[in-house]
Amino acid sequence: MAKKYTVLIEKDEEGWLVSEVVELPGCHTQAKTMDQLIERTKEAIQAYLDEGYTPDVVQEFVGVQTVTV
Repeated sequence: MAKKYTVLIEKDEEGWLVSEVVELPGCHTQAKTMDQLIERTKEAIQAYLDEGYTPDVVQEFVGVQTVTV
């Protein structure tokens, strides 16, 4: 059965898209296009799981807020 993962995506100062999988600490990758990023993220998740890594703490994504200071 397939499991869903929460992926945060940011753009760095050089224009690369960077993904981080919330539920899998240390599982991240980068790419120049969104399609390539999603494919690489899936590969990173699979590699993470294939190595048998299990997070000590299960994180649950709650949301994103914009705060003005």
